[in-house]
Formats: sequence, structure tokens, C-alpha cells
Amino acid sequence: MTDLADSLPILSAVSGSARQLFILLRSIGFAQKVRVQITEDGLRLSAEDNRVMQGLAFLEKSLFTTFLFNPPQPSPSFDEDNGDADHVPAFAIDLPSLLETLQIFGLTDPNQRNPYSTFSSREGTNAFDNRVLGMTSVCRLSYEAPGSPLKVVMEEGGVTTTCELTTYELDETEDEDIPFARDELAMKIIMRSSFLHDAITELSSTNPDNVALRASPTAPFFSLSASGTLGSTVVEFDRPEDSRESAAREGHNQHDTLLETFQVAHRVVYSYRFALIKAAARAMAAATKVSIRGDSQGVLSLQFMIEVDSGQVSFIDFRFVPLIPDEAEDGESGDEDSEGDAHGSD
Repeated sequence: MTDLADSLPILSAVSGSARQLFILLRSIGFAQKVRVQITEDGLRLSAEDNRVMQGLAFLEKSLFTTFLFNPPQPSPSFDEDNGDADHVPAFAIDLPSLLETLQIFGLTDPNQRNPYSTFSSREGTNAFDNRVLGMTSVCRLSYEAPGSPLKVVMEEGGVTTTCELTTYELDETEDEDIPFARDELAMKIIMRSSFLHDAITELSSTNPDNVALRASPTAPFFSLSASGTLGSTVVEFDRPEDSRESAAREGHNQHDTLLETFQVAHRVVYSYRFALIKAAARAMAAATKVSIRGDSQGVLSLQFMIEVDSGQVSFIDFRFVPLIPDEAEDGESGDEDSEGDAHGSD
């Protein structure tokens, strides 16, 4: 029985929609290499930029029509008390190569969001709507053993293409996530992702270096501001109660409220590199909602909820390390509040 288990690949998975895998993985396509961790619950892929930005995508086993996980058998000297018997060493692959393979049959993106569109431009459709897909590509993934290539087989209309992606070993620093203290949240805000996408698009018109994020239990409750060579821009959002009252007065649907959840104990102000935040634009465009969280150290988490086939949802999580005070002040010299842009305050 052990010999049979050893002969099976660690991973054998089949997806009936290569497009949904492509959209999810393209959301973290800002880096050349992506770290892959195989577990019994699915595939966890993460990309990072110099330890100041990280994008995490988890492809749950429910996204696959077949998902067979066969962890390698532990060695005789394995200590069950100090290790996970089902642990498969993480590895890295070339992300652009994987994306090119997934779209080898010419996948298009008919629902790509226009960056200059209005808030309501995505009503009634989503990136995985079968009415706009028109494709039946099947994707097969297999991983034989540690050190083996990741094999990707694409099938469509009787045509089969096989690609073997070289896997790379990780050093200790590459195998770590950016720390995020979920039990020490300074703020938690949930809103429609399209609203955040529009705000980032508006800020980008000033060609800024940094973006300042402010959240407060008193007005203005949540805002994004940036200053650049072409001017300054501030985008403000109302709390759920205030936006509902405003919507009721103007006869709008309550689902149009800007902030669906708003939990901020005290005023916080943090700054981040605008280019890093903008790198999450593809996830913003594909997602329906976003959870904006910040911990006590200013690490920002943008968790995007993306609808996939058959009514399921997947999540893409981005983490950003805040700028130190001097860096924030240099990039926000035109902002009156730049003095506190890299730290939280009461």
C-alpha cells in the first residue's frame, strides 16, 4: 500500500474552467515568481514585492471538479510531535509562464472594467458570468514529487497542450508571509470593490508617489488622499448609517451605500506607496466586495471577494507595509496632515 501511495503524484487536479483560475491568478500578477503551497484544502499561491507588498490567492479544492492530494510518506525518522505529516514543501514557479499557459487558447476578458467608468458600470454582471465566457477550456494540474515540474495540461475542442513549469526551492525568507495581526485591528471597513477601484483611478490622475489612508469615528470617516506633480485629490466615504440616510433622502436603493461595515475605534492615518496599492487594481476590478483592514502596526490588508462559477466565491488578499514617517512626509508634502501619515493616532 505504501509503494502504491509513493507512486501517485502529490497533486492531481482538474478544473472545468481555466478562465476562473486565470482571473484569480492574474490578480496577483505583479511579480515574476509566485510561491505555491499544496494542501489538502487547495492551492495557496503568494507573490511579493521586496517584503513591502504581498498578494495571496487561495484556490480552494471546491474550484476543481477533481482534486486528489497525496502527501509524500514521511521518512522513518520523522517526528510526528514536531512536524506535519501531510506537509509538502512550498516551491516557486514563474507566474507569467503559468498565466500564458492558462490563456493559451486565446481567453479574452469581455468584462474587463473600464478604469474611467462610473460607479454603476458593473451592475448585473461579473467576471465569471457564463453569458460572457463562451469557452470550455479544461485545465489539468499535476505535481509528481518535491523538485518535479508543475505539469499543466490544457484541453479545448479536442486540442491538448502540455506545459511543464520548472519549480524552484525557496529559502527561509521567501517562505514567510508579511505579518498581519488579525487580533489587533485598528480598523475594518467593508465596501463595494468598484468604489475603491474608482477612488484609486481618480487618485492616479495626479501621478502621486504615496497615498494616505485616514479612518476616524468622526467625520470625515474614511478617506484616501494623494498629492502629485499634477495636483492633489481627496476621496471621502460616509459611514453606513450616514450613507443610508443620504440614500433614503435622495430615493436611492440602500444597497448603494458606500461603506457597508465601518469599525474604527480611534483615528488612524497611514501612508503607502501608491504604485503598490495600484498593483491590486485587477483584483479591485474583478471583485464584488473588499474588506479593508489595518492592524495596530499599520499593515494594510485588502481582501477581495470574487464571484466564480456556480455561485461560489474566492478571496484574494493583499498586504501592504506602511511607510515610515520620513518617507510619508516626503511623498505627501502637499498634504496638510502629512505630519502624522505613517502612524496611528487617537
